[in-house]
Amino acid sequence: MSDNLLFDKIYAEDCLVTMGKMAENYIDLVITSPPYDDLRKYGGYVFKFEPIANELYRVMKQGGVIIWVVADSTRNGTESGTSFKQALYFKQIGFNLYDTMIYQKSNPVPLSHRRYEQSFEYMFVFSKGKPKTFNPIRIPCKSVGTKKNRAVSKANEETYSGRRRDEITVVNSTKIHSNIFTYGVGNNDKTKHNAPFPEQLVYDQLISWSNPCDIIYDPFMGSGTTAKVAALNQRHYIGSEVNEQYCIEAERRIESALQKQKA
Repeated sequence: MSDNLLFDKIYAEDCLVTMGKMAENYIDLVITSPPYDDLRKYGGYVFKFEPIANELYRVMKQGGVIIWVVADSTRNGTESGTSFKQALYFKQIGFNLYDTMIYQKSNPVPLSHRRYEQSFEYMFVFSKGKPKTFNPIRIPCKSVGTKKNRAVSKANEETYSGRRRDEITVVNSTKIHSNIFTYGVGNNDKTKHNAPFPEQLVYDQLISWSNPCDIIYDPFMGSGTTAKVAALNQRHYIGSEVNEQYCIEAERRIESALQKQKA
């Protein structure tokens, strides 16, 4: 079924058409942000969430991961809850909700609502079984070298596996990054797309959940950030995008980035 599908190509078509060409257990990693709550206009395109989620389950490899970046619109004083509904549906069809991460925006656009300014989106991590790859990002420990006495008092020994220990440990130089990631909005090369991913967001998740030569898919490719970052980091990419002009721009961005990398 995947014989008609080429790597390192963005298809100007509905993602259901592209995934229909894929064999089962085909994709290693998806990084995407769907057009939730009609906040982005695509010339009449209708976002068929449930059929898309079902196809994603079929084409994902065992151990594959989806990074699904989504938020909720607010109408008539209430948030839509779309993000939670989608997460629960992914669980219903067989995915694990492996983690609920936060994409925090360091420079959110003020919305002047009668509430605190909205400055984050969810980055749901859905996995088909246990993730087969995890290359954690590590950050410096502020208390590196600090010695800690792990001795357990008699009053609390049941909390610690029911045994006492007298042990001194030293804080390591690094620790695994938290599941809250902060990025500036609008730091990419300029595009005509109105909601591009921060490239660093894609890079961090790409490195964390995939390895070189893995197949990365974005069913809502937009201006091509997922493909660009994949190409620059020795991954194969496949994309779907219903807006043909975005496809042309994405291919231009990728080619330009690869030429700069070779220079």
